[in-house]
Amino acid sequence: MDDVAAVAGVSRGTVSRVLNGGHNVSRQALAAVERAISKTGYVVNQHARSLVTQRSGSVAFILSEPQDRLFEDPNFNNLLRGCTQVLAEHDITLLLTVAATGEDRQRIGRWVTAGHVDGALLISNHLGSPLIAELKERGLPFVVCGRPLGQERDVTYVASDDRDGARQMTEYLRSTGRRRIAIITGPLDTPGGVDRLAGYRDVVGHGDPHLIATGDYTQASGEAAMSRLLQQAPDLDAVFVCSDLMAAGAITALQRAGKGVPADVAVGGFDDNRIATTTTPLLTTIRQPWARQSIEMVRLLLAHIDGEEHSAVILPTDLVVRDSA
Repeated sequence: MDDVAAVAGVSRGTVSRVLNGGHNVSRQALAAVERAISKTGYVVNQHARSLVTQRSGSVAFILSEPQDRLFEDPNFNNLLRGCTQVLAEHDITLLLTVAATGEDRQRIGRWVTAGHVDGALLISNHLGSPLIAELKERGLPFVVCGRPLGQERDVTYVASDDRDGARQMTEYLRSTGRRRIAIITGPLDTPGGVDRLAGYRDVVGHGDPHLIATGDYTQASGEAAMSRLLQQAPDLDAVFVCSDLMAAGAITALQRAGKGVPADVAVGGFDDNRIATTTTPLLTTIRQPWARQSIEMVRLLLAHIDGEEHSAVILPTDLVVRDSA
């Protein structure tokens, strides 16, 4: 910093103010310091800065799913990319860690609360996971993606309105004249699994249990669940599949069974990720606002790190009509 100050012809304090956001620095001094930084090749010593600020300058992105899901499911990539970009604007590094098992979650809970990160973004939370309790007990600021089942009052979270999105899709399928509308849910220990099933039932009632099958958000589980539904309710004429990846599997199962989509069975998905535009036919689905989710998750986390109270943001979803329904 002394070298930068000498080259720029300003005080060391001015250089410090520039490096900490440029407050109370004239335009001319700011430009001189930036030129001097470029000329000298100066890089901030983050370790030294952390000793002073008690901040690590990094945030953990904790995925509570098996590692292969990160590469299979576009939703996780959407969130990872979006949060990385937003944090980069604040000069904060995002560290990815995968907590696939209970042991992983306990180990990662200890790691993230040992001073390695300033906060955490918890993705794909399951009911009963020890991570939320671990993070709360140790006082680490964190934000959950999705409604934290049973802990909404004391956990900061950002969620899409899953229940309303499910209602939109089920009502749309009914508006096309379909009457035997089935559903392939997500895992019922996740907010998406619970709330999307509730939205479906808001429209059709509890109805015929043979029209309900459960998957795990993978393409293979969607294919298997669709095959079960065809055996349980061969007269079904529509299916709401609670993720686009599972919907791709469901379309495969329907076509293998000789069913036309949408001629015989209309198919609706949920997410509107890249999968929705690669299926044949193109997938009618519910759009989640991925970019907005990332922005809100980072905004709430940074506010929480700065000492603000818990809060929640619930974002609206939209129906996107394509060819499958």
